[in-house]
Amino acid sequence: MNRILLIPSLSFRTLMAACALALGLAAAPSAQADTLTVAAAADLKFALDEIVTGFEKAHPGDTVNVVYGSSGQFQAQIQQGAPYDLFFSADIAFPRALAKAGFAASKVVPYALGRIVLWSPTLDARSMTLQSLTDPRIKHIAIANPRHAPYGQRAEEALRAAGLWDALQPRLVFGENIAQTAQFVQTGNAQIGVIALSLAKSPQLARLGGYALIPESMHQPLEQGYIITRRAADSALARRFVQTVDSPAARQVLARYGFEPPKSPDVAKAAQDALAR
Repeated sequence: MNRILLIPSLSFRTLMAACALALGLAAAPSAQADTLTVAAAADLKFALDEIVTGFEKAHPGDTVNVVYGSSGQFQAQIQQGAPYDLFFSADIAFPRALAKAGFAASKVVPYALGRIVLWSPTLDARSMTLQSLTDPRIKHIAIANPRHAPYGQRAEEALRAAGLWDALQPRLVFGENIAQTAQFVQTGNAQIGVIALSLAKSPQLARLGGYALIPESMHQPLEQGYIITRRAADSALARRFVQTVDSPAARQVLARYGFEPPKSPDVAKAAQDALAR
């Protein structure tokens, strides 16, 4: 089982080399082992790691390699031929665009709704609101890059809704994805950040500081979705894995990390349709 966390932006050639290395490592123990390469939004890091661990225990011989990073960058990489079998996006718009362009072997399946929070290991974020960010003692505020990271886009929307976007520009520092954004705050490069609830609830960050939910009325929903890519059109392993992701046990894991159920009326039917396609 391999986990690759893409924090800085990688060149396409470097990305391909990393994927090849992961696949080589996975295949080394047994020539018969079946492998799956998954591109996943960084907000899924802890929840999806748990789901993958359970899947591999239940399916000996199957290996799932997960590369974590920015959803927008993954969309571009898949269009350029990156060897991903599944794409779990923090914004369902990215897999929908890929499906429309012919890069999907399944329908787009919603799997969760994400939330954004204020998080800090040094400030009492639990008692803070977005207006608290105007405190002159706060010199640096981390958000994900809105150009390609859905959590950054929602952070910008919330700050604009609060009338703070322009005023806070000089203090904003941008992570390439939501994991790097949290890392900026964790390492002291920013005093506070707008990060994913799923990361704030992870064991690594929860012990360091508290968080305050940003009202969902201040931004567009973070509806998240996945596709089986065209590369994995004939992959039985891909279909076995998404069956696990769509199971009640996996949904309990997602809920534990703060993900809400998607609002689509019949997610189970959507998943069945994806498998049947």
